[in-house]
Amino acid sequence: MEPFMNRRLAVAQIVRLMAFGALLVALYAQAFAAADPLPSWNDGQARKAIIAFVTETTDETGSKYVPPAERIAVFDNDGTLWPENPVPFQLAYALDMLRQMAEQKPELGKDVMVQAALSGDFAKLLEGPHHDGLLHIIALTHAGMTTDAFNADVEKWLATARHPRYGKPYDQLTYQPMQEVLSYLRANGFKTFIVSGGGVDFMRVWSERVYGIPPEQVVGSAGRVKYALTPSGPELVKTLDYLFVDDKDGKPAGIHEFIGLRPIMAFGNSDGDKAMLEYTTIANPRPSLGVIIHHTDAEREYAYDAHTKSSGKLVEALQDAPGRGWIVVDMKSDWKRVFPFETEAGIEAGKSAAPR
Repeated sequence: MEPFMNRRLAVAQIVRLMAFGALLVALYAQAFAAADPLPSWNDGQARKAIIAFVTETTDETGSKYVPPAERIAVFDNDGTLWPENPVPFQLAYALDMLRQMAEQKPELGKDVMVQAALSGDFAKLLEGPHHDGLLHIIALTHAGMTTDAFNADVEKWLATARHPRYGKPYDQLTYQPMQEVLSYLRANGFKTFIVSGGGVDFMRVWSERVYGIPPEQVVGSAGRVKYALTPSGPELVKTLDYLFVDDKDGKPAGIHEFIGLRPIMAFGNSDGDKAMLEYTTIANPRPSLGVIIHHTDAEREYAYDAHTKSSGKLVEALQDAPGRGWIVVDMKSDWKRVFPFETEAGIEAGKSAAPR
């Protein structure tokens, strides 16, 4: 009996030690996260500015304290939270749908914008103040579907489509440093919103799963839907009509209409985000911070500003940044890692490009 009891005591001791070890690991992880909330960022001015702003606005004893209810942070999506090359991801989806439609309806080939899309003339699609050709293609490929069918179609596409450069599903191409910013802000009482020129219905399908941002916190370009009561129940059907384009001057309007509070943080990457950055930071009664993601890393991602192959032109906002006090994130030097799946070689490249 005594050897058996000794074995039981030994096993119990091992279990206690394992539990204690697990507790230590958890405490260490928490301490590390608290000490380094942005581990994929190099220790440059951009990282310091973000952490300093969050620290100051959450310090109840400080003069820059902002109550949690007013800690609103808005993020552009394409080019800010994930890439927009070689084309914006929603356009990649629409092009796949358009090719299928063109096979079934040859008459679509007479549409000038359809011709441009199928021939790869994306400059034509992006002409106009709100990328009118692109919106036409998106509306054309989405119209006539119920919202439930559209949601299922987008999820199916995300599960099967692959990015032509990285060979990975599109929803696995989020920027790891920006994912850390989202988590860091929410851990400090901020409410995070997407405010994007992309289609709101497209983004709401996956925003919570991919970014932790629920559908009701997504503001985007919106099309008209029509309600119908069918034998199977109520349905909403997408139409060709666009009600609202959430780009450039439309972004502050969308924030006012759909959020109802002025942000204190705004993140963007193009001139299409300039109005949102202005609305957030100019004459704001609360402390505010504007951040621009500058695409400078052709090796790990893409390098562009004035000259782009798709969307994301950045000239005016970049020129205004110093005078406005906006933080410009240099992707090549400020980010140790761009994507969650990045290899150690890529991480080392990011470290070696860090500002000295």
